[in-house]
Amino acid sequence: MRTRTPRVAGLALVLAAGLAVAGCADRSTTGGTEADPTASGSAAEGGGTSAADLSIQPLVQVDAEGAEVEAAGDGSEAADPAGDGSASCSGIAIAMAGALTGPNAALGTNILNGATLAVDQHNEANPDCQVEIKQFDTQGDPQAATQVAPTIVSDTSVIGLLGPAFSGETNATGPIFNQANLLSLTASATNPSLTQNGWTNFFRGLGNDNSQGAAVANYLTGELGFSTVCVVQDDSDYGIGLAEVVTETLGEAANPDCAAEVKTGDKDFSATVQIIADAAPDAVYYAGYYAEAAPLLSQLRSGGVEAAFASGDGSNDAQFVSQAGSDSEGAYLSCPCGPAPEPFAADYEAAFGQAPGVYSVEGYDLATIMLKGIDSGVSDRAGLVEFVSSYSGVGLAKPYEWDSTGELASTTTWLYEVQ
Repeated sequence: MRTRTPRVAGLALVLAAGLAVAGCADRSTTGGTEADPTASGSAAEGGGTSAADLSIQPLVQVDAEGAEVEAAGDGSEAADPAGDGSASCSGIAIAMAGALTGPNAALGTNILNGATLAVDQHNEANPDCQVEIKQFDTQGDPQAATQVAPTIVSDTSVIGLLGPAFSGETNATGPIFNQANLLSLTASATNPSLTQNGWTNFFRGLGNDNSQGAAVANYLTGELGFSTVCVVQDDSDYGIGLAEVVTETLGEAANPDCAAEVKTGDKDFSATVQIIADAAPDAVYYAGYYAEAAPLLSQLRSGGVEAAFASGDGSNDAQFVSQAGSDSEGAYLSCPCGPAPEPFAADYEAAFGQAPGVYSVEGYDLATIMLKGIDSGVSDRAGLVEFVSSYSGVGLAKPYEWDSTGELASTTTWLYEVQ
């Protein structure tokens, strides 16, 4: 495990005591894909910490400058999807679109489960307004998403969409949903350019990569004191956009000699590992998803690279820990999402048999906002777009209020560490 500064170690202890929550705060590493027993330092070799003993723990909430900000409340003031139980509606559905199968399916499933929990709580409390949630698997792939999008649009019962989940698929399908004036409320697509397309139906329920990338980069060079960082990116819209912001914010700390690009689906990173090993950086930042982040980290460790490892919300899932095994210990992960409050975590685990994952809370909050619109009497697509555009309220994860472009009025970023 890489040594942390005394301040960071202290923060970890304080937050571990003060945030006894599940979800992003403590995603179990059990129940997923087992760690590769050939990975460097794995439990199978008898060295290091067992992956089963590791989880993703919150360190600190920061602003775009990387400075600590006070954490939000416990969720007691959050909007309740159950409402007052007097809602009346008929034949209304909301859709969820994202990766539900494929290498990054855990990210989509987290969102779907959060939304499903909100809808179930609503329907139980409102017998005269039974809202259906319809799921559409895009595999996180832009081409697959463009084939799914017309099916969503043609379903007249669907008046709002939670998603798409990934930036690439959102960019590919955005014109389709905008033309249909179907609310597109994403819990996880963070590429900054998505709100620059003039889509009047698109709203982002989290900070974009300008805020997340800047916050992480400033934290790495400021609080952690790293002076040289190798930035590695995948070829997704998400990875490209995030890497650009991180690199720009790092400034002179970003070493161009070890900047590297990989492809989604890659499993052999030997060339990249050699480049990074030769550069001997203080840290490696990976912009992409856990399916590549985990083997990249394990191969870095096997290749003798002991630099600190950091990545964004695309890697912030229990599958990263499960797949990287003990090599994941000490990794820093960021997210524009915060730890799940205890009552929500308990309800989620009771419903799905597992702790909440990254963006489960956002899935719940955004579905709740759509349900509040339906309960207020909204019964068509245009009405739900208008409802969300003027919405202002508190959720479990954060306050929700959007500007004219569909960005949240205020955002923060959480830093986590695998411990």
